[in-house]
Amino acid sequence: MNRQLTALFAAFEALLVIAIGIGIPLVPLTILWGAQYGFAVDWTAFWRASVDLWLVGHGVDITLVLDPATAAGLGIPDAGAPVTLTIAALGFALLTVVLGVRAGRRLAETRHRALGELASLGAFGLASFAVTFTSRHPDASPSLWQGTVLPTAVFAIGLVIGVRRTQAGQDAAPGSFRDPTRDWRPDARATLVAALRGGAAAAAGIITLASLATAALIVASYAKVISLYESLHSELLGGIAVTLGQIALLPNIVIWTASWLVGPGFALGTGSSVSPLGTQLGPVPAIPILGALPPGQLAFGFVGLLVPVVAGFLVGAILGPALRREAGGALLVAAGLGVGLVGGVILGLLAWFSAGAAGPGRLADVGPNPWAVGVAAAIELGVAATIGLLTTVRRAKASR
Repeated sequence: MNRQLTALFAAFEALLVIAIGIGIPLVPLTILWGAQYGFAVDWTAFWRASVDLWLVGHGVDITLVLDPATAAGLGIPDAGAPVTLTIAALGFALLTVVLGVRAGRRLAETRHRALGELASLGAFGLASFAVTFTSRHPDASPSLWQGTVLPTAVFAIGLVIGVRRTQAGQDAAPGSFRDPTRDWRPDARATLVAALRGGAAAAAGIITLASLATAALIVASYAKVISLYESLHSELLGGIAVTLGQIALLPNIVIWTASWLVGPGFALGTGSSVSPLGTQLGPVPAIPILGALPPGQLAFGFVGLLVPVVAGFLVGAILGPALRREAGGALLVAAGLGVGLVGGVILGLLAWFSAGAAGPGRLADVGPNPWAVGVAAAIELGVAATIGLLTTVRRAKASR
């Protein structure tokens, strides 16, 4: 494949990712436009809504100006006051990363990989700017620079992952990055690698258990979720739109559940709290999936706090035998604390990505506190991983 074809192929891959992301909300909204409104209203309103949803999914801030009727229904005295929506529906970002990985794998198989990467990112950035520009409206105005940069950055993450994973199964390409730790002492290098791998594994384990807990809560609260659906009176197409919106928010909810397991929990409005010690909520949006929230005090809520402790201990116990051959003593403790630091940073960043302002008034504070989640996870994982690492040393001495 020559250079021109590679560039065109890469640009097409990038445009396809954007088309899929915007098309997911646009298709049902277009059907709604024809079936319920009989093509009588301006279709561009549905286009802007779809683009806004896609942009929100990548963390782009959108400034809303509510009309008097909507403001009165929400109890907002100043109808013309702008409201900035900052929460990210991470389902769209996750989709962009997955599609970016696919695009990266395909580009890695071409002869002109670097050109393909530049063409793909350039096309994605230009298209993101274009769709953001077309969606700007006095009633809902996304940030133009964020709409250009943030989706492109998310796509770049997936693209790089796809390229690197494909290259990992091939011979190292000329010009590949040199390992900066190649000249380190073996024990120091092993300690760093254990901290990075262990922290990532512990954070992944907590997120996995949070996913299972979220699914279990939804199943257990099925009747309440269905009753909330019925109370919306949204009919079939409206129900599909609500469901798509909840799917887009599902990664956020999983991260909130992980924050609950770590301890600090999360908020669904200023002054509210959902944590292992109990749930204190004021008025919340009538979103069906929120019917799975645990009500009141939980008799055994503290059991959830064992999840990060067990995850950290297991990571330390698994890494211990291999690490003990390369490092010992203080370096084992350093590796355990490093596991906590890396895991805390990962979970804190995820909490930061999942939180933000979801509306006016109380809804300006939704999601977990990233600092609280990060610090709590670092302490729990660090202590537990250190104990797990040192336990393997004691077992090795006892077996001699």
